[in-house]
Amino acid sequence: MFRLVSEFCSVSNRERQANNIRETVANIQRSSNMMNVLGEEAPREMKAMDANRYATKKTIAQGMLDIALLTANASQLKYILQIGERHEFYRLILTLISLSIILQIIVGVLFVVIGSLNLNRKKDQFAAMVINDIILAIVFVISVTNVIVSGFGIEYSATHDVNKM
Repeated sequence: MFRLVSEFCSVSNRERQANNIRETVANIQRSSNMMNVLGEEAPREMKAMDANRYATKKTIAQGMLDIALLTANASQLKYILQIGERHEFYRLILTLISLSIILQIIVGVLFVVIGSLNLNRKKDQFAAMVINDIILAIVFVISVTNVIVSGFGIEYSATHDVNKM
């Protein structure tokens, strides 16, 4: 009888242990979907990248930077126009700043065009690549123009000219 009771208890213990193990495994499986062993969030499947969404965000970010540069150029233009002919390089600086502003407006228009293209269509993909290359070339010219303007130092030349007076 003692043997029967001990076998019954050992069977009950084994069943309880098996149930505990099953529950533990189930808990681990549920939590592994959310966390890995180190407590970090488990990596989720990456969604396919939407090229249109990426291009739109990139265009907006570049547009914001262009607005900042356009604002700086407008400020420089205002300053050089206030100083006028007293500035040693007035015509050169005026021409370069005007060129930079005009090119920035062209780039802005091209950004609007490229933002309206559907990159899921082959025809639009080619057009976007061509327009993107054109934008790249124009932005390079804008950068060189602004480096030259900065190199002539509007403030330095103006204070130098004022000291002569």
